[in-house]
Amino acid sequence: MNIAVVIEDEPDIRLLLTDILEQAGFTVHAVGTGIEGVELVRTHDPVITTLDISMPGMDGFETAKRIRAFSSTYLLMLTARSEEIDALQGLQSGADDYITKPFRPREVRARVEAMLRRPRTRQPDAPAPAASSETKAEDHVEHRGLHMEPETRITEVDGEVVDLTRSEFDILLELLQSAGRVVSKTQLALVVRGERGMTSDFISEHDRRAIEVHVANLRRKLGESPSEPRWIETVRGIGYRRTA
Repeated sequence: MNIAVVIEDEPDIRLLLTDILEQAGFTVHAVGTGIEGVELVRTHDPVITTLDISMPGMDGFETAKRIRAFSSTYLLMLTARSEEIDALQGLQSGADDYITKPFRPREVRARVEAMLRRPRTRQPDAPAPAASSETKAEDHVEHRGLHMEPETRITEVDGEVVDLTRSEFDILLELLQSAGRVVSKTQLALVVRGERGMTSDFISEHDRRAIEVHVANLRRKLGESPSEPRWIETVRGIGYRRTA
């Protein structure tokens, strides 16, 4: 049974999101505060959680951070258009994607379906699979001390595990597997949405800006300097590529 949690303080929007997700086949639990939402996620382990940024009391940023401490639920943040910069900051809190209000039900369905095409990461508190001496070369990717395992979604730098979100992992893996070719922000946005190779007609400027935020978060977590990149090289005005 697919379960979704809606965390939204505006009753009308909460009801609308509930209807959209129920029509998509989810059993929905909806609340109006971040504190209640964190407990619902802990109790029901939903596949997807929608989260409003501007809520009384605990806001969406703090709510996302608390949820990310124990859950790998897909996090879709909702924000007013005037708060788009805040929404980009929300990606730093662990959100997988965001959508601006007012939104169309079809747009929410499309974002949810895109998320469901991507694998969920293991729970943060779950033990990592034991390393095997029989791991095949094609089962992992390595570059300058960076080790990634696509199947287990594990990333290590110089032997130390680095905790990445789904989007960060997908972007980094795409760049490492690019063999040095330039990957545009539009292409990376399609990868993040699980639509690699599909048309880019519906990739917006905010999608490309979100990629910039994800890459900045990646560099911070990896301990990489943009001016002296070890793994990710910026190609100004286009996108990124793996370092030589």
